[in-house]
Amino acid sequence: MFYTQLFFLCNLHSTLFFLWPLAIGFWTLVYHSSHRLPFINFGGGMEHAELERIFIEHGFENFTWIYASDIEVAQWVRMKCTYGCGSYGKKATCPPNAPSFEECRRFFQDYGTGVLFHFRKKLEDPEKRDIYTRKINSGLLKVERDVFLSDYRKAFLFFMDECQLCEHCPGTLLECRNPRMARPSPESFCVDVFATVKKLGYPIEVLKDYDREMNRYAFLMVE
Repeated sequence: MFYTQLFFLCNLHSTLFFLWPLAIGFWTLVYHSSHRLPFINFGGGMEHAELERIFIEHGFENFTWIYASDIEVAQWVRMKCTYGCGSYGKKATCPPNAPSFEECRRFFQDYGTGVLFHFRKKLEDPEKRDIYTRKINSGLLKVERDVFLSDYRKAFLFFMDECQLCEHCPGTLLECRNPRMARPSPESFCVDVFATVKKLGYPIEVLKDYDREMNRYAFLMVE
């Protein structure tokens, strides 16, 4: 009986010895799945992890890597911008100062990968939302610039919300006061943000009151 138990324990030890590296690899994949697309080198001047370091250094730690094909583009989004949005025709980067639906769809086909940034915030004062948006968008522009300077020439940012870099927008791109910094929102390019982030497992809902927490999202197209 003793030798049988000893033989069993020896076999168990050998099995665990060989399975342990596999278990470590499995849990590593599970851990990195929170940022999707782990271990991929996009072929630019820096490794994937180095780009993540840029995001974190600028204070953006809630992000995930996505495929460009994950992004849902829909014609109805443009219609919502055109009919019912108070910024229509008043923002230099909002419709009608935006590409057509077909051009937007082709734009995303030029990319393979991007990054989704998630922001959670509760602001009961509507006026403070513009200030908060301006701060976030300004920080995201620094991320885009650093990624671009890291040899990712196609880096292109979609703001968390409409531009908001200026308190008063002239309403056209030709008169824009910050043409080098102005960027569109995802909705300006017909992105169905709700469908996209829900598919990726992120929370989002229509807010009925200002006392509800916001879940906002920005996109950085990389390569």
